[in-house]
Amino acid sequence: MQVSIADKLAQERRARLAAERLLEQKKTELFAANQKLALHARSLSDQIVEQRHGLERARATAESLMGENHKVRGDLELANSAVQIAQRRLWEALETIRDGFAVFDANLRLVAANRAYLAFFEGQVAVTVGVSYAAVLKLVAQHGMFDLEGRDPLDWHHEMVARIRRSKIEPKVLRQANGRYLRLIDRWGDDGDLVCLVQDITKTMAREAELEKARADAEAANRAKSAFLANMSHEIRTPMNGVVGMADLLCETALTEDQRLYAETIKSSGEALLTIINEVLDYSKIEADKLRLYPEEFDLERCLHEVMLLLGPSARDKGLKLLVDYDMFLPTRFVADPGRMRQVMTNLIGNAVKFTPAGHVLARVVGLDRGNGQFDLHVTVEDTGIGIATDNIEHVFGEFNQVESASNRKFEGTGLGLAISRQLVELMGGTVWVDSELGHGSCFGFKVTLPVAEPREVIDGPTPPITLSAALVIDDLMVNRVILERQLQTYGLAVTLCRSGAEALAALDAGGRFDVVLTDHQMPDMDGLQLVMRLREKGLATPILLLTSNPDVAAIGPVRGELAGLLEKPVLRSDLCRALQEISQPEGAAAAAATPELRQMRVLAAEDNRTNQLVFRKMVKDYDIDLTFASNGREAVDLWQSLHPDLVFMDISMPEMDGREASRQIRAHELVKGLPRTPIVALTAHAMEGDSESILAAGIDYYLTKPLKKSAIAERIRAHCPAGARSAVPEAEIP
Repeated sequence: MQVSIADKLAQERRARLAAERLLEQKKTELFAANQKLALHARSLSDQIVEQRHGLERARATAESLMGENHKVRGDLELANSAVQIAQRRLWEALETIRDGFAVFDANLRLVAANRAYLAFFEGQVAVTVGVSYAAVLKLVAQHGMFDLEGRDPLDWHHEMVARIRRSKIEPKVLRQANGRYLRLIDRWGDDGDLVCLVQDITKTMAREAELEKARADAEAANRAKSAFLANMSHEIRTPMNGVVGMADLLCETALTEDQRLYAETIKSSGEALLTIINEVLDYSKIEADKLRLYPEEFDLERCLHEVMLLLGPSARDKGLKLLVDYDMFLPTRFVADPGRMRQVMTNLIGNAVKFTPAGHVLARVVGLDRGNGQFDLHVTVEDTGIGIATDNIEHVFGEFNQVESASNRKFEGTGLGLAISRQLVELMGGTVWVDSELGHGSCFGFKVTLPVAEPREVIDGPTPPITLSAALVIDDLMVNRVILERQLQTYGLAVTLCRSGAEALAALDAGGRFDVVLTDHQMPDMDGLQLVMRLREKGLATPILLLTSNPDVAAIGPVRGELAGLLEKPVLRSDLCRALQEISQPEGAAAAAATPELRQMRVLAAEDNRTNQLVFRKMVKDYDIDLTFASNGREAVDLWQSLHPDLVFMDISMPEMDGREASRQIRAHELVKGLPRTPIVALTAHAMEGDSESILAAGIDYYLTKPLKKSAIAERIRAHCPAGARSAVPEAEIP
C-alpha cells in the first residue's frame, strides 16, 4: 500500500518533534551535568586552596618548631653551663671553708665530701665515695681516732649509729686523740640525703675553758670580797654597838651641856659612820644580787612622817620647811618592805634637804586604785634647792655620783644613796625619775604598785554622818599628833594638839570646848589612863578615844568604862571614821569586861660579849620583862628548855655553839615535843653573810643588825608579847 505523502510528512513531523523533544531532554540533562561539574570543580578548587593553605601553615609551623628547637637547645646548653658553673663555685666554696662537709644518700653511703672532711681521716682510714656511714664509724672506733671516754668501741659505734638514725639529730662533740675537738652537726635533707658538717672547735673550747677559769676566779674574788665585807662589817659593828649604844644610854642620864654635846656628837658620828657602812654594804649586796625584800603590812603615811621627823633637825638648822601632802582619799596601810621603803624615802628627802639651802621640801603621795586590791603609788619629793644641770641628770642615779664635783666636796656622802634607791625601787617592780633645772630646784619621784592592807568593806546603805566639830588630841610624839590632825581634818574637825596630859588640862581650863578627845595610852609623866581619870574628875563628859598598841582590856583596867572606844595603833582611817560615827550617834560608847591578872613577859637573850650584854640590859631596863642572859648557844638551849621564854634574842657569833645551831636545836626540840614555836630574833653584826638565807634557814623568825637600836628591840618585844602577859613596852618607847 502506498503511503501517502501526507502520511509521510506527518510521520516526519512526528519524528522531528520526537527528535526535538529528545534533544531538549538531552540539553536539560547536559545543563544539569554541567551544573554538577561546575559545583564539583568549585569544591575541588576550594579543597585545593584549603590544602594549599594548610600546607603553608604546616610549613610555617615546621619552620617555627625548628627555630624553637634551636632556641631550646641553646637555652639548655646555657642552663647546663650555668649549672656547671654554680656547681663548680659551690664546691670551690665548700673546699674553701675550714669545716668538713659531706653528703650521704638515703642508704647512708657517701656521695660527696670536701677535702676538709676527708682530711680528718687522712693517714688513718680510707674514706672514699660509696663508703657507708656505719663503716666510717667502725673504722674510726677501731683506729682509736677519738676519745671514747672509756667505752667499748663496739658500744660507741652502736650509739653513734643510733644517733644518726633519729629524725632530729643533736650535735655531738668528740675529742680526737691528738687533743683537738670536733663538733658533728648532721641533718636529714628533704630528699632523704644526710648532710654532715664537721667543725674544728678546739680554739672555741680553749676560749671556753679560759672563760670558765676567769668566771671561777671572778666568783672566788667575789666570795673573798663578800667574806671581807661580812668580816669587816662584823668587826666594825661589834665595837660600834658598844659605842653607839653606850652613847645613847649616856644621853639619857643627867649631863652638863658640854657633856651632852660630847655624848650626842659621839652618837651622831657613830650613826653617820654606820650610814656610810650600810650604803657600801647595801650596794655590794645589790651588785651581788643578794639583796632580798621582806614584805609586811606597814603604814605608809606614818613611815613618811617618821622620815620627816628624823630629818626635822637638819631642816630646822637651815630654816627649811618640811611639807607633806598625802592624798586624803588614799589608804595608808600597804604591803611592802617597810625598811626599804623608809630607806628610799630617807635618801630622796635627805638629799633634798642636803642640797636645798633655803625654801622648802615637799613630799607628795598620790595613788590610783587598780581595782584588784592594789594601788599604783606615786611618791615625789620636790625642793627649792640648787637643781641639777641638764648634762648631769642622766648620771644622777649612777654610783658614786653627786651634783658637785669630787674636788669640791661641798656636800658629804658616798654618792651611793640615789643609786641604791633606784635599785631598791626596781627590785620592788617600780621606776624612778627626776625633773630638775639648774638653780630652780628638783623633783625626784618613784612609782610602785603595792597591795593595800586595809580591809575593804561593802557599804550596803548610807553611812552615818560625822557631826563632830572640834577634837582635842594628846600624844607625846609629834608624828602621831600630825597624822591624827590630818585624819581628823579630813572629816571636817578643828583640831587642838597637846604634847602631854598637863597641856590638855590647861587647854580645857582655858575654856576649850571639844566634841571628842583622843589620847595616847603610854605617855611620860601622865599616861592616857591617868589623864582620862583626871578629865572625868573635872566633870568632863566629852567622849574619849584611847589610842593604844595594846588594846587588851586588862591593860586598860576599870578606866575602860570611861572610854567611848579603843583604837589600836597605828590607827586606820576606817577605824577612826567608824569611831567618830559611833560617837556622833547616841549609842556610841560601850563597856568592856575585865580579864584575869596577867603575868610578866619572859625574855631570853643569848650574847657572849659582856659590853653588849650591858648595853642590852640598859636598853630594856624600863620594860616590864623577866630578862635572862645566856653566854653561848649551848647555854641558851638549856635555859630555853627550863625557862620556856616568850621571846629569844639570839646572837649569831658565839663560842661553843653559834646562834644558828642553837636555833636549829630549839626548833628540833619543839618539833619532837610538840611545843608551840618560840619567836627567835637574831642579833648579828654581819650585814651580808648573816642575811636571811642562812639566818632564816636556821629557824629564826627575824633579825636585828648591830649596833642595836632601842626602838627596834622595843618593837620586837611588843610584837611578840603573848596574850597571857602584861604589856611589856611603854607606848612612849614605840616610835
